[in-house]
Amino acid sequence: MKRFPSPRPSLRLTLSVVFTVTAVLVAAGVGVLSHGLAARLTWDTINNDYRGAVDAVASITVDHGELTPEGLADPEETSGLSEALYDSRTLVVQVLGPDGDIADEGHPLILPVGDTDRSMADAAKPGQTAVTELRVDGDRVRVTAVSLGGGRGAVQVAQRLGEVEALLSTLRMRIVLVGAGIAIVAGVCGWFVAGRVTRRLTDLARVAHLVSVTGHLDLPVPSAGRDEVGRLGAAFRTMLDRLARAREDQRRMAQEAGHELRTPLTSLRTNIALLDRFEELPPETRDQVLEDLTSESRELIQLVDELVELVSNRRESEEWQPVALAALAERVARRFRVRAARDIAVVADSSTVSGQPQALERALANLVENASKFAPEGQRVDIHIELGRVEVRDRGLGLPDVPQDRLFDRFYRAPEARSMPGSGLGLAIVADIVHAHGGSVFARNRASGGAVTGFTLPLLSGNREHTGHEQ
Repeated sequence: MKRFPSPRPSLRLTLSVVFTVTAVLVAAGVGVLSHGLAARLTWDTINNDYRGAVDAVASITVDHGELTPEGLADPEETSGLSEALYDSRTLVVQVLGPDGDIADEGHPLILPVGDTDRSMADAAKPGQTAVTELRVDGDRVRVTAVSLGGGRGAVQVAQRLGEVEALLSTLRMRIVLVGAGIAIVAGVCGWFVAGRVTRRLTDLARVAHLVSVTGHLDLPVPSAGRDEVGRLGAAFRTMLDRLARAREDQRRMAQEAGHELRTPLTSLRTNIALLDRFEELPPETRDQVLEDLTSESRELIQLVDELVELVSNRRESEEWQPVALAALAERVARRFRVRAARDIAVVADSSTVSGQPQALERALANLVENASKFAPEGQRVDIHIELGRVEVRDRGLGLPDVPQDRLFDRFYRAPEARSMPGSGLGLAIVADIVHAHGGSVFARNRASGGAVTGFTLPLLSGNREHTGHEQ
């Protein structure tokens, strides 16, 4: 047998990729937002510190106009400037003399002195500033030169940006690593979760494939769980059970139909064989042969028509609508008063059901035809309808002593009825139509003699007034 390729890797991998991509997108979004917020807060803090330091130096130069570069270089004379500047991790202060020379050598970072800085050292007005950006030992540094005024020198306030950029770069790397870890964890979790889901789907797919290849409908179907997969398995098992029942009904119908067709066909074949010596037969025998041929062909046509009616379900195309059972019974009664030359009485209330009018008429007609067949000649057949219950009453010999359900089986005919015309499908068609309308069928003997057959249907209308009459 050809091995069924398992779809598990494909579907499982797809779900795992979906899990991973989703986790990556979420992690990336959170990482970008987090990094952006952290970078903005960091730069805001750094910039505020830098502006505060520049403002502090400018204020000192304005408030202490008598300070010399040598005095500024002495932390004790700058009123806490050393605490604000010299102890900072990113801020650097360098004091320049009147000629632009460095007056406070010895601090951690020696800043280069440019033309802009020298111009600030030679400026006459205290507190003037000039900003430049340069690189010192590969580190990006921004420098603001603040003049002391009177050409006495300047103070360079510098901020090293390399540490901030390195900090943010480290933060980015950590966010990427965390995102990668989340993606890996999500992928692994997705792989195992997808495995649990796809395992049952794979089992269902394998069963479906085996059904299509072998035609076996009795295979075990996995249907554990109350989730969507479990419900799918239960629905699939129900479908297979219905298919199995339909196949069994089809097989039994074919066997029963073959058996029923064989009898009239055998009789036809026998009578047709007599036609070879038809001229040699006595006149009464000829008449009997012709009568038998006519009767058997009519019975065969009726049997084929009813078989087609039963298996093709042609009534499915008929639209559903409200059906007044009293009017339907009157139509059936008028037809059989002419066809069977029999008195048909109708007693009916205003019961109304939802259904297919032609199909329901066919069901009632089959019951009346069956009653007319077994009722003695000249005896009346009654149709009684009340609260959705339809009864056809005859005054014949009654029903055979068999279970009620057996009477509505396909091709079933009581022993005493086998000599009479009929296919044994009339009551089966009634049961098929009634069950399709959500009703039930019944059959019983009457205490006063005869039989009662009929069906009940769910009412559509609440109007149940007695409007019946007899004719």
